[in-house]
Amino acid sequence: MYRSLLVLTAALFAIGTDSFVIAGILPDAGHSLGVGIGTAGWLITAYAFTYAILGPVMAALTTRWPRRTLFLTGLGIFVVGNLLTAFVPNFGIALFARALAGLGGSMVTPTAIAAAAALAPPERRGRAISTVMAGLSAATALGAPIGTAIGSLTGDWRITMVFVSALGAVAALAIALLLPKIPNPPLVPLRTRLAPLGDRRIGMGLLTTLLLFTGLYIVYSYIADGLDRATGGSGTTLAILLFVWGVASTIGTLGSGHLVDRLGARRIINSALVVLAIDFVLMPWSSAHIGTSVVALIVWGLCGWGFITPQTHRLIGAMPAAAPMLTGLHSATLYVGVSIAPVVGQGALNWVGVHWLGPIGAALIVLALGAAEITHLIITRRPHHQPAAEPVPAR
Repeated sequence: MYRSLLVLTAALFAIGTDSFVIAGILPDAGHSLGVGIGTAGWLITAYAFTYAILGPVMAALTTRWPRRTLFLTGLGIFVVGNLLTAFVPNFGIALFARALAGLGGSMVTPTAIAAAAALAPPERRGRAISTVMAGLSAATALGAPIGTAIGSLTGDWRITMVFVSALGAVAALAIALLLPKIPNPPLVPLRTRLAPLGDRRIGMGLLTTLLLFTGLYIVYSYIADGLDRATGGSGTTLAILLFVWGVASTIGTLGSGHLVDRLGARRIINSALVVLAIDFVLMPWSSAHIGTSVVALIVWGLCGWGFITPQTHRLIGAMPAAAPMLTGLHSATLYVGVSIAPVVGQGALNWVGVHWLGPIGAALIVLALGAAEITHLIITRRPHHQPAAEPVPAR
């Protein structure tokens, strides 16, 4: 079982690296493709939006596919998309290639999480899922900084995309050779997967996540230029800063669960949002120096990624019978926020400049805090209400 879990973890590491690495090489990619930094942000949007929107759709359409076939097809599309990104001559085709890579990722991630649950006995299921999810955390701590460093040291952002393609190819080979046969999940129609959106508690909770991650990724999408005063334009220094952010993100992800058990979801959510808003308001000044940039990124990583567990806990607590669907919807909403952020950031770049994107993000974080409190009020007013629904197995 452990060998199989490591194989799935490797697949999510490749996909997570692709999600986060583009920001570190965005200025070079935009220059090479003949577009400005604001327009280059659409490379992030194309991947994240396709990944978010097609996740539930592909889960419904491929339920009858053998799991190994689905993994290999998804990773194959992912590799092709990244290789196309590396070698296409113009921006339009690069956008298509990024969307293609996002399609491949959307086929693999939810299936890998469900496969981890299917491979483990009930008493070890939680640990199995967290092991596979660690691939995404490791991508923030290792994959994105390594990819950024590769682009800097070689002087060619396209080599970074080849690196991501190689990660996907290695994961596909490991799955082909080492992954055992996994039974197909029960058929869950797309309409059923989206049904929780009709509940006000879930809708407002997901709006909280959408506002927060739009605010966070307005800054992250253009982080290479946003930290240029601290890095002096050095890609290697930027990679080190991204590594610090990634380690803090991993600690925030792993540590937030214990805090939720002790203090409850509301306290952790609200505390994280307040601290993040202050952190982002101060970024025009903190991003000017290496020491203060490190502090700002640590706070961001701890609180931003520390939000996910208590928010998921809140959503599942509101509608336990729909837990598998809620985790998928929450992940999709997060990536919709990631996809919207570069578009909002592009407009803000022309208005306030790259170093003042932090306060723009802070405004959205404050709105997320308001949405979080409204969600709490809705939940507490009808804590025992559940819509008529049968528990739905995880995909």
